[in-house]
Order: sequence, then structure tokens, then C-alpha cells
Amino acid sequence: MGQKTRPTGFRTGIMVDWLSHWYADKQAFSDLLVEDVKIRKFIKKRYGSSGISKIRIQRTREKVTVFIHSARVGMIIGKKGQEVEKLTKDLEDLTHRHIEVKTIEVNRPECDAQLVAEDIAEQLEKRASFRRTMKRAIDTAMEAGAKGIRVQLAGRLGGAEMARTESSMAGSIPLSTLRAKIDYGFAEAKTAQGHIGIKVWINNGDYLAPEESAEAAPAPGRGRGRGARRG
Repeated sequence: MGQKTRPTGFRTGIMVDWLSHWYADKQAFSDLLVEDVKIRKFIKKRYGSSGISKIRIQRTREKVTVFIHSARVGMIIGKKGQEVEKLTKDLEDLTHRHIEVKTIEVNRPECDAQLVAEDIAEQLEKRASFRRTMKRAIDTAMEAGAKGIRVQLAGRLGGAEMARTESSMAGSIPLSTLRAKIDYGFAEAKTAQGHIGIKVWINNGDYLAPEESAEAAPAPGRGRGRGARRG
């Protein structure tokens, strides 16, 4: 049995924020939890091709705010916002609550593990070579600025009789380092031979790095040094 922990779950509450933001008593908690799952499944099923990375849900007494992180927000918003209005109405019919939908664009989809996994699944469903697909995903992520990436495929790869697991990686993936920004994504490719599971781990640097770089950015020492040399 493998002792592997999902990197996002390992960091939730420490380095990563929760995907659902609300508080409920014991009686309402389970109902709201199931409602969150329904909302996420509904949006994923309807806009599966729009590159949805994650869906965050915030609840107050008055309304439910749904934040959709997507690589192609135009597909969700639609012409003059018609699509997002229709989605809001359908979600309100589903939950019987006041819903507000907000879209957030994913700037670097090549470094988003969930989107990379879904892209690999799409390629495999189109009968692309799994080795070539893995290599292309790894090369693209590293070129886009990722510090490391690991891709693992499991199933009847290449239409083989027996299922097996293949993995490939580049760079470093420090899974036990909590401050490392490890993103994880999972997708399934529904091929004619059977389902192929795709797991992707991407190292996007350090959570504490921006603060360190901000402290280092002014670099007053260098300026004084030049002044001192002039003097």
C-alpha cells in the first residue's frame, strides 16, 4: 500500500486556503456540503471544455458566491454576459438560493496541474501516443516557468492487454516541503480499451518567495555602493 498524500490536502489550512468558505451547525452542515458538490459537478459537466481549474464557494446568510477559475472565461461569460446569467439562474433553480457567479482567469494554464491532466486526457481520447503526450506536457510546463513536473499514467496504455503504470518527471518535486507550491491534478481519459488515470504534480516555486524577493527588490546596498565609489 502506498503512503502518498494529496499535496493540496496536505497544505490546506497551512499554505493553501479552503475551497469552501462557510460555517454551519451540525444540522445544516451535511446538506450544505452535498450542495457544494452538486454545484461543482453541475458547472464541470456544463463547461468541461472551458478549462476549469477549480471552483471556490463562499456562503453568507444572503447569498452564495461561486468563483470559477478558468483558462477560457469567455466561454463561461458568453456574448454580453448571457451565458453567465443563464448559469446563475440554473444554479438558483438547483439550490433554491441567491447565487452570484464570478469568473477568474488562469494566467498560466501550462503550469496548472488540473488543466495539464485534463489536456493529457483529451489527447489520449484522440488516440495520441501516451509517451509523446507526456513529454509534450512536461516540456511545455518547464518552458512556462515550472520548477518541476511529474506525470503518472495508469491503465491499458497503448491498448495493451495488461494495465500498467508509467511515470515521467523533470525538475524537482519536494512533496514533503510544506512551503513548496506543489499543485496536483487528476483526470480520467475514457478510451475504447478502458479508462486511463492521469495524475500530475507541478512545482510552481515557493509560497514564501514573493515576500523574500520583495524585501530584496529595493537593494539599497547596491545604490550606496555606487555612491561610495563615486565619492
